[in-house]
Formats: sequence, structure tokens, C-alpha cells
Amino acid sequence: MRRKGSILVGVLWCMVLLSVLVIGVLHTARMDLLVVKNYGDRVQAHYLALAGVERAKALLYQDVVMRQQTARNHTGSLYNDPQDFRGVPLGRGQFQVIRRAPQADGGDIIYGISDEESRLNVNVAQPAQLTNLAGMTPAIVADIVAWRSAATQDTSTQDTSTLGGANSDYYMSLQPPYLARNGPFQTVRELLMVRGVTPDLLLGNDQNQNGFLDSDEEPADPGQPASKPPSTPTQGWDAIFTVADTDKNVNASGKDRVNPQTADEAALSAVPGITQDIAKAIVSYRSRNQLQTLDDLLSVTAQNSNQGGGNAGGSGNSGPPVISQELFERIADDLTLASGTDLQGLININTASLDVLICLPGVDRALAQAIINYRGSTGYFGNVAALLKVDGMTRAVFKQVVPLVTARSETFRIVSEGIINSSGARQRIEAVVHIGRSDIETLGYREDL
Repeated sequence: MRRKGSILVGVLWCMVLLSVLVIGVLHTARMDLLVVKNYGDRVQAHYLALAGVERAKALLYQDVVMRQQTARNHTGSLYNDPQDFRGVPLGRGQFQVIRRAPQADGGDIIYGISDEESRLNVNVAQPAQLTNLAGMTPAIVADIVAWRSAATQDTSTQDTSTLGGANSDYYMSLQPPYLARNGPFQTVRELLMVRGVTPDLLLGNDQNQNGFLDSDEEPADPGQPASKPPSTPTQGWDAIFTVADTDKNVNASGKDRVNPQTADEAALSAVPGITQDIAKAIVSYRSRNQLQTLDDLLSVTAQNSNQGGGNAGGSGNSGPPVISQELFERIADDLTLASGTDLQGLININTASLDVLICLPGVDRALAQAIINYRGSTGYFGNVAALLKVDGMTRAVFKQVVPLVTARSETFRIVSEGIINSSGARQRIEAVVHIGRSDIETLGYREDL
């Protein structure tokens, strides 16, 4: 009997061990299946996000074509467009195109695209513009300028040409060592390699540089857009800077602009609103006074074309102006003093935040807020000349600002999120694209958001 009892106990233990083994195998198999399913869901979410990018590109292209057909520089139709960008169903999930509103506007999630011309291009910004940023010091400005400046043959003298900024000798002394770029920044995050630029200054509390906090990553319910987090990201300079923006030097209709400094009377009078007499006055004026900015056209007088001498500040400029402020606003978009076909670093006065606007020369916080208030109450600026209607905008400030601003954007940032309804798996993609009349060029792309 004892022997039989021992055998029974042994059998029972074998059954227990086998049960544990089977349960372990089943658990492992289940985990493997969940891992495979989760990976598959993330792959599908990735392609849903790509669908959102493609949808945004298509709508942006349609918007560009429509604006050129109607001769409008800006509509703002895709910056806050939940109808086209919120929870768009596709297959097993949905996608949405999102951006973070400025902190001054509450920092909420908005369904739409943003434009790069609303930002300050760190590759072309002047030192005086950079110093207006919160937390920026003259030393950091010098280091940024030195990093993006071309290297000299003698690196020991490079500092003297870049406001005393660090050169490759300094960076090679670090651990690990590296060389200064000595050329344009390739990404905004590259600023972290510059002496004095810390993650807190550049990124705030948005360390993965996606415009959202970790609490944004989890939806309120599976398959639903993320709920509003308890707090919004503390923005750093990455919310202000860009390295990729460019505009064609054309008017709202897509036609080449006329340069009043070099164009003859026939070309000038072909601009709607410029009569032959005005064209003659402009040609006469510029023979004695170089047109430094478009604002100088407001100084052209009828007497300039009738007198053989004088200058802009003398008696020869005492006649009545031939171009009124109203006419100037009508013709400003058709004229340019820039020689290139591609314009880089212009700030869009229709979309720029207060923090970016105060980087413009002569623009303080009060004037920047007045610009924002004007476009909010009166409507978008038709062209840059409309800035003269803003309370507090003087001719002296406008003269400094007008070469640095635009009323149109051609380079846009798309942040698309794909979501699988059943599991809530989500993936985000960011793309920076330039929309031309005949092509769409991708200037930047990230999948690590």
C-alpha cells in the first residue's frame, strides 16, 4: 500500500509539474501573440499616420492653387480644420493632423497644420533678433553665429569674425570631441551641440521635441483622441526656431514681382495701379536716391520727376507724393527689392506668435500684440503694406521690418497621428514640406515623436 501511495503521489506531482509547464507555455505563447499583435498594430498606426501626412499635403497643394487663382496670400483655412483633420476613419483605425496652440492661447491641441514662416530661421536671423528671445545671452548668440558661420583657413582667428563665439578648437577639447558645423544648422535639435544651449533652454519640458507631454500619449478611451493633459508643455526655443523655410519671390497670383530699383518705365507701368506718370516719378527718384526698402516708394513725389536736382531730404522732395498709403497697399505685393528668386527667413505676419514678432527690429511687445490684435479683429493681412494700419506702427519701424516679413507661407509642418481603434496603439510622424505650384518637396521628416 505504501508503494502504491508513493506512486500516486509521484503521479500527482508529475501532473502538477506538467500543468505548470503547460500554463507557462500558454502564457509565453499568449505574450508572444500580444507582442506580435502590438507590433502589427503599431505598423498599421504608422501607415495611418502616413495617410494623414499625404492628406495634409494634398489639401495644402489645393490651397496654394486656390490662393493663386484668387490672388490671395493667406486664408488660414488649414490651420484649424477639425473637419478634415480630426479622427478621419481609415481601415481599422483613424488618423488626425494636430498641432499645439501657443501658450498665450491656452496651449490646447488644434487639428491642423502649422507653417514654418511663423518661426524664426536660426540660419539667417541677425544677432539682434536672437537677443530678443527669453533666456538668450550675448555669449550664446555669439556661439550660434560662430557655429553657422563658414570656417576660416586659420581657426585660431575665427572667433574675431563671429562675435567671439566658440570654434572647433573648443568643441574638440570636449569629451567626446566634435567639430563645429561651420555651415547652416541641419535641424533645430543641432543647437544642443552649441556651447551654452541646454535642453531646458531649447526644449523646455518637451524633451522629445514633439510639442506634447507624455500624458498626451494615452487616449481617454481606446480609439478616441487624447484627452487634454493636466498641463501643457513649457516651450523652449524649438517652438520658435526653424531651419527650413523658403518663399518664391512672386506675388499672390504666382507672377514674378517687379523690382522698382531696376525696372524701366514700361515694366513699372505694367503693374496694376502704377500709371505712366508714377513710373516716371519712380525712375526720376531712384536716379538720385537708392530705394533701400519698399517704404521708400512713399517718399516719391511728383516734383521728383520734374526737377533735375535735389534729393529725398531737400526741396526737390517737396511736391505731393505720387503713391498714397492706399495705393502702396495695392501694389506692394507686386514689387520687390530682393534680387533672388527664393527668399529665406521671412516671418509670416499672419501666423507668427508674439515671441517671434518681437524678434523683428523696432517691434516691442506692445506693437507685437497690436499686430496680433489687428489680424484677429480685422482679418488677415493681404500683404506686408497693411502693417501700416496697425496702431503704433510708424514709418521708421515699418522700414526696418518690411524686408524681413511676408504675408504668405509656402513651407509647412505636418504632425500626423495614426490610431488603431481596438488597441489604442498610435504612432506620430512629422513632416516639413514646401508646396510649390508644380511640386511638393519634403524638407524634414521624423518618426521618433
